[in-house]
Amino acid sequence: MTPRFLNSITAIDAADWEALAGQGYPFLSHEFLLALETTHCTGPGTGWQPQHLILEQNGQLQAVMPLWLKTHSWGEYVFDQDWARAYARHGLDYYPKLVAAIPFTPAPGPRVLMHPDADPAEVWPHLQQALQHHTRQTGASGWHILFPEDAELPHWQNAAPGHRLGCQFHWFNRDYRSFDDFLGVMTAKRRKEIRRERKRVQDQGIRLQRLTGDDLTPEHWTQFYRFYRNTYQRRSGHDGYLTEAFFHAIHHHLRHRVLMVLARDEDDEAIGGALCFFSEDTLYGRYWGALREVECLHFEACLYQGIEFCIERGLTRFDPGAQGEHKIPRGFEPVLTHSFHALQHEGFREAVGDFLGEEREAVRRYAEEARGMLPFREG
Repeated sequence: MTPRFLNSITAIDAADWEALAGQGYPFLSHEFLLALETTHCTGPGTGWQPQHLILEQNGQLQAVMPLWLKTHSWGEYVFDQDWARAYARHGLDYYPKLVAAIPFTPAPGPRVLMHPDADPAEVWPHLQQALQHHTRQTGASGWHILFPEDAELPHWQNAAPGHRLGCQFHWFNRDYRSFDDFLGVMTAKRRKEIRRERKRVQDQGIRLQRLTGDDLTPEHWTQFYRFYRNTYQRRSGHDGYLTEAFFHAIHHHLRHRVLMVLARDEDDEAIGGALCFFSEDTLYGRYWGALREVECLHFEACLYQGIEFCIERGLTRFDPGAQGEHKIPRGFEPVLTHSFHALQHEGFREAVGDFLGEEREAVRRYAEEARGMLPFREG
């Protein structure tokens, strides 16, 4: 079984990649990774240099992994900048590092795609050996697996000494027939507050529109990029990680897996919106932006419209993105997320391992406390 590292997603045939990816998790589709690279969100000069790992046996593709050589920690949502500063204080380089992740996308999912006929007992050791060898070859400080799905956890736990926990808040569809049916499992106080929030948006003359597939036009994407860029500029002073060309590339290749929620005012002008991707069972909330502040609009566009979409489509889960305790009283439940870290330097490997052990206990306590704040009626 032979490993190869590709410095561009274009180095592998899209059909070969998609034969392993299928129609599940959208962020590992060849089209999504190609859109990032061809619109200069990743690649030379971005700090996200592709190093995608593939395993072949007798000319047959056995497994693929999205992999990057990183020269910073932006866009990962597993915050290790303090580790980088500690390295620097000791005269050591933390960057570059090897990272298996989806750029700018803290959505748990597969980090290894495997051929259905491949033998996992053979593939996993070869993947891990290839990662370790490439880490030494590139001079990286270590390798990192960010937000792998639960099915992969045993394999990474056996290979990487540093296991980190995080906490997100996801919504679960328990066979609800309507939004009101979902509200029916909540306390009376929370039902009233959510209905008030939704009515507040209507009272300000705002109309919400859900678009997907061929309902979307290039104009919609131009509008959405304005919202996205404006929000990043106000909050962070830069235009955001993604270019306008990226959104238009998504329109051409992945609009059938996209939900766009647009907010229109009384003059029918689009003033804000949210962008989600979806698989056969999960909605992933990704990007949000607005041209002006409207009370409760963020909750409506980013949360309530997504819940309604899940109920209509029979999707079982809504992952709205990282962080956000405001999601708890709106019915989003705490979910533990994972990352794995294999540092080359023995001293830092031990120090980080001790820190992560303490942090895991704190994150578990936090998740348990958050679960106790959920607004559902008992029984």
